[in-house]
Amino acid sequence: MSLRSKFGTSVLLVTLLFAVAGIGLTTTAGEQSARVYELRIYTTAEGRLDALLARFGGGEIDLFHKHGIESVGYWVPDEGPTSENTLVYMVAHASRESAAASWQAFRDDPVWQAMWDASRADGPIVTNVESTFLNSADFSPLQ
Repeated sequence: MSLRSKFGTSVLLVTLLFAVAGIGLTTTAGEQSARVYELRIYTTAEGRLDALLARFGGGEIDLFHKHGIESVGYWVPDEGPTSENTLVYMVAHASRESAAASWQAFRDDPVWQAMWDASRADGPIVTNVESTFLNSADFSPLQ
């Protein structure tokens, strides 16, 4: 990954964290939550971003919800080389344990398996997946 791509991704991550803080996912004062956020960055094969976006918009997100994966937001960088091959999204889980169970149920779902197979008819879509679990800092409006 080039320095330009790494810098662009870092700026995107900071921007996303500020955006999430402003969307109302707060708890009342003094409440603690085991809730965790998962930031996922998908890099696609050349020319395959539209196929990935079509898959997400064509039912993949519904399957997330079916399996307890809560959508926070989905973004495509608006400039630079990552705007042509990157989907960034954030989901929330009740805990790391529930995240593992939800992802396993999602992967095992026959509807997902058929969707994944169909989306790859013209070749692989995703070449790299980065996943980072995030816990809210003490001073964060997200708890």
